[in-house]
Amino acid sequence: MKLFLKKIIVTLLEWEARLVLRKYKPRIIAVTGSVGKTTTKDAIYALLAPSFHVRKSEKSFNSEIGIPLTILGVPNAWSNTVQWVKNLVEGFGLILLSSDYPRILVLEVGADRPGDIKHVASWLTPQTVVLTRFPDVPVHVEYFESPEHLIEEKMHLVKAVAPAGTLILNFDDPQTQSISLPSKGSMLTYGMHDGADVVGTQVVDVYDTAGVVCGISFHVAYQHSSEQIVLNGVLGKQHIYPTLAALAVGISEGLTLSAMADELKEYAPPPGRMRLIKGINESLIIDDTYNASPVATLEALSVLATIKTEGNKIAVLGDMLELGNYSVPAHKEIGALVAQSADRLVTVGIRSHYTAEMANKKRMKKKSITITNDSREAGNKLKGNIGKGDVILVKGSQSMRMERVVEMLMAEPEKAKELLVRQDDVWRSKV
Repeated sequence: MKLFLKKIIVTLLEWEARLVLRKYKPRIIAVTGSVGKTTTKDAIYALLAPSFHVRKSEKSFNSEIGIPLTILGVPNAWSNTVQWVKNLVEGFGLILLSSDYPRILVLEVGADRPGDIKHVASWLTPQTVVLTRFPDVPVHVEYFESPEHLIEEKMHLVKAVAPAGTLILNFDDPQTQSISLPSKGSMLTYGMHDGADVVGTQVVDVYDTAGVVCGISFHVAYQHSSEQIVLNGVLGKQHIYPTLAALAVGISEGLTLSAMADELKEYAPPPGRMRLIKGINESLIIDDTYNASPVATLEALSVLATIKTEGNKIAVLGDMLELGNYSVPAHKEIGALVAQSADRLVTVGIRSHYTAEMANKKRMKKKSITITNDSREAGNKLKGNIGKGDVILVKGSQSMRMERVVEMLMAEPEKAKELLVRQDDVWRSKV
C-alpha cells in the first residue's frame, strides 16, 4: 500500500514539476557524476546567488522525488501525509497563479538504479550539464551490471542538454575524455592539469598561528585571468574540483573570475565534507561523514597523511555500502592505505573488518586497531583516548551514521545541529 501511495505522489509531483517548468522556463543547471555532486551543486549556488535569483536542490535531493520537490520549492514530507497534500496544493498554486519564480535552478541528478536518469532526462532539458567524476568503483554500482553501465545511465543527462546548451566536464577524469556535446552547444573543462579551460594549481594547506591546519589555498586561471582562492574550514581536493566546476559554470553565465573569488571568501562548504571541527582535548576532527565511496575514502586518507601535527592521526572508518561484488577488494584497498596514513584505526561495521585485516597485514599493529559494530560504540571507545594535537578523520556511508562519532568527540556538541549532517528530527530519531 505504501509503495502504491508513493507511486501516486511521485507521479503527481513530476506532473506538477513539468507544468511549472513549462510555465516559468527557468535555466536549468544539472549536476551529475559519482563523486562530489552535492558539494559541486552547493558551490555553484554560492557563486550564482549574489547575481541571480537561484534555487538549488536541498541537501542531496537528486531522485525521482527530490528533483520535483526542488522544482516546486517544497520540502520532503517523509511519512507526513498532511504535508504531502500541502506540497501538492502548493504545486497547483504555482501552476495556476503568478509567482516570483527563480531564474535559475541548480539540480543534483543521481542514479540509484538503472533507468533513473533516463526517465528524468525524458522530461528535463538542462541548459547546462556538469559532470563531476566517475571513479573505477562508483557508489551505487551494486545495482548496475558494471561501472560502465552506471556511467552510461548518467550519460542520458548529457544527451538531454538543450540544443544551445553548455557541457562542463572534469578534464582530469579519463572517463570523460571521449564525451562530446550532442548538439551545437559549447563546452568548458575544469581540472588541475594543463589543458583544462579552468585550471587549479599551487594547492597548499593553510595553518593558523598555532600551527593547526585550518583550510586550503590554490590558484585558479582562466584565459588571461588568475586568482588565489582560499577555502577556510575544509581540506582536500574534494573541495577544489567542485570549486573549479562552479567557477566554470559562473563563467558560462557571464561572471568574472575576480568577482567569484571574492564570493568564495565567505563560502562555507556543506557539512560532512572534509569539514574541520574542534575536538575534545584540543584535538581536530576532519568530518567527512556525509557518505563514502572508495575513491573519496582514499582521497580523505591521503589528506590525513599529509597533515602536520604533533599528535596522533586516527582514521575512524565505517562500512562503504552499495558496492556489490566490489565491496571486499575496496575495503581491503582502504586498509592498505590506512597503514600508511594513520597511527590508529577504528572500524565501524562488518565490511570494515576487511579494512582492519589489511591494515594489520600492512604492519599496523593490532593494538592500534579497534573494531566496533556501530558508530556509538566507536565514539564511546574513542572518548577516553583522544589527546592534544590528535587529528581524527571520520568517514563512512550514510547509513553507518558516522556523524554520531563526530558529535561525541566534538568540543562543542551543542553546535551539532549547525555543523553536522543528518541533524533534523527525522534522521535523529532513526535507530
